[in-house]
Parts: sequence; C-alpha cells; structure tokens
Amino acid sequence: MSTATEFSVTSTAGLVVPDAPAPRTRRRGLRLALRVVGPLVLLLAWITGSATGVLSPTLLASPGQVLAAVGELWTSGQLGDALEVSLARAGAGLAIGVLVGLSLGVLTGFSRLGEELLDSSVQLLRTVPFLSLVPLFMVWFGIGETARVVLIAVATSFPMYVSTSGGVRNADRGLLEAMRTFGMGRLALVREVVLPGALPSLLSGLRLSMTLSVIALIAAEEINSTAGIGYLMSTAQEYSRTDVLTVCILIYAVIGLLADGAVRLLERLVMPWRTVGRGAR
Repeated sequence: MSTATEFSVTSTAGLVVPDAPAPRTRRRGLRLALRVVGPLVLLLAWITGSATGVLSPTLLASPGQVLAAVGELWTSGQLGDALEVSLARAGAGLAIGVLVGLSLGVLTGFSRLGEELLDSSVQLLRTVPFLSLVPLFMVWFGIGETARVVLIAVATSFPMYVSTSGGVRNADRGLLEAMRTFGMGRLALVREVVLPGALPSLLSGLRLSMTLSVIALIAAEEINSTAGIGYLMSTAQEYSRTDVLTVCILIYAVIGLLADGAVRLLERLVMPWRTVGRGAR
C-alpha cells in the first residue's frame, strides 16, 4: 500500500461517519393538495370546454347536465338499484377469484410438487385475455348471473395467484426449517410463518385484483344485462343520453378509486411500519 493510501486510511479511521439525512416529509395538507391538483385541472378543463362550446353536449355532457342526471337517476331509484347489483357482482366475483388465486399461489409456492403439477397450466391460462372468454362463458353458463360472476372471478384470480406464489417462494427458508425443527406442521407453517411473511405481496395482488374486478365488471355487464350500471349504460346509449353515459363512467371510476383506497388503508393498518420514514422526494 502506498504512503498516500495509508495516510487516507489512517486519517479517516478515527472519524465517525455521519448518518444520512432523514428524508424531508411534506405536511399532510400539502400532500393532499398536490394529489387533487390533477383531478381539479381535468374538471376545470371539462367546465371550460363545455362553457365555450368546444365540447358539444352530443359528444360529452357538461358537469351541470351530469349532476342533473345524477339527481334524476337517484330520485327515480335507478341509480341505487344499479349500484347495489353491480357491487354485488363485483364483490362475489372478487371473493371467489381472490380465494382461488390465494389457494393456488400457496400450493405452488410452498410445495415443489404443486408447482410442477399446476404452475405451467395456470401460467398458460393466465396468458388468455379474459375478455376473449365472454362468448365461451355465455355458451357454458348462459346469459344469467353465473357467467358474469365467473368472468370477474377468472379475471381477478390470476393477479392474486402470481403475487401469492412469488411472496410464498420468498419466505425465509431458515425460519421455516427452524419451525419444522420445533415440530410445526405444514398448515401451521403456512398460517403462522408463510402468509405473514408474504403479506406485502398478498396486498399487492389484492390491489391488482380489485382494480381488475372493476374492469371485468364492465365487460360482464355487457352480457345481456338487465340490471346494474352496465344496463344503465346500454339504455342511455340507445337514447343518446351522454349525461347518463358520463355518470356511469364516473361511477366505474369512483368504484375503482375507492377499491384502491381500501387496500391502501388496509396496508397501513396491517403493516404500519412500511409508512414510517416515507419522505417526499
């Protein structure tokens, strides 16, 4: 080692390296304001375009017309009934899809035999666009409620499967072996060690599945639906009611936004440590 190198090493050997500065965090009010800037800009552009005539009512209804349509649909009871039916469909399909995806993900991620038997088949099915299954499901299940729920379940099962399988595979092998040494069985290992360790992946999969449940709901309600938000859209299309069409589109968007927010809230409740130290960049 050269003299210059020795001097550099000895001159810094007794120094205490300062910790990296903690990331600055924005005030909660400022963070909330920044989040609503984008939607406000879009709303102002919509209002301006409608007021100046750039957006014709035949192309897109104005905000005032949309609010009037909401009042009309709510007063008549159509909006409440449609929301109840659509949310029940999305919820039933999501519950089935998450349960199937979670079960298959644990099986293929935790068991080598399960992976060898099932993973290739599931991955093959995952590449098939779920929208292409609509005609087949109509042949199999008819045009009733079963076909709609199954379509949503299929769409939501694959994101949950991929996230669960990946999270389970990344479980701490040393901890698993230690628990086996203490006599813990397979089911107890999955319940007490594997699933808690895979919780971040599980919540990511749930978030994707909830988003896809709204997308699949839109497609499902095109299957000869006689109730729900999709039925309102079909009826509004026949009569060229762009105000009602806009209301339905916004409802789908709000449902998706609330679903995403629910998962974010769940993540904060079950994994509060992930939000500690998050600073603004």
